[in-house]
Amino acid sequence: MPRSRTSGAAGIAEQVASADEVARWTADVGQANSPSDEIGRLRGQLAAGIPWPEAMLETMGRWTLAEETHNNRRYKYMIGREAFDWLLLAERLCDEVGDLIPADGLDLLLFHGVLPMPLEDEEFRELLGVGKYRAYLNFHYGVVLEEALQLAAEETARKRHLARGFSDSEDLVEEAFRHLYTRTRTELLEEFRAEAKLGKRQGLTLTDLKEFTYWLHKRRVNYWDPARVASDTRLAIRRLEVLRETSSHPGLVR
Repeated sequence: MPRSRTSGAAGIAEQVASADEVARWTADVGQANSPSDEIGRLRGQLAAGIPWPEAMLETMGRWTLAEETHNNRRYKYMIGREAFDWLLLAERLCDEVGDLIPADGLDLLLFHGVLPMPLEDEEFRELLGVGKYRAYLNFHYGVVLEEALQLAAEETARKRHLARGFSDSEDLVEEAFRHLYTRTRTELLEEFRAEAKLGKRQGLTLTDLKEFTYWLHKRRVNYWDPARVASDTRLAIRRLEVLRETSSHPGLVR
């Protein structure tokens, strides 16, 4: 993720990009530049010496496809029709222009999820555009922080379990989910599969898991009172900060 400041619990108020707003960004695809046009423009910017992180983020801001199939791979950039998975689009763009990006910068982006140049939130928002930035926040709070919150809840359940002298158990994941969402992961996954029309025996893709996490986030925010939601958000931010501090790369987790 970009090396910008984490907005904090109050930042969740900015997480307001709705599916209707996203639909407006993608409704006029026929009038917008095609992916090949945007990629050609990006290559021109890079060849002209524009810093590649800036050029790539500007390209993302202009990108209108919510999903596509390219080289037999499905790319879904909008999770839950609202949350912008910017790193997936970065991967798609790097496949096209990676020869124009320094290898160390490419590795940082694709393997660590960070840009080599520090960007403040304002700069990142300006390059992406307000609408895409708000959808990016949806992804940050609804997927990245939600995963950190799940990890924190599971760790708490495990510590409590071990303190009582019990052995470790996979059932602790179910306990953590019940604490966060009032139901077990198994029960929630079954409900999600039904809503998403996924077969019970159908394997879940990485995109499906992101969709599930975002679905859980919306469920939790709608269920608990604002004070509980803010408290959980602060907990997730702290857990994410610990991951950042203990990682081998200072910007690994945002």
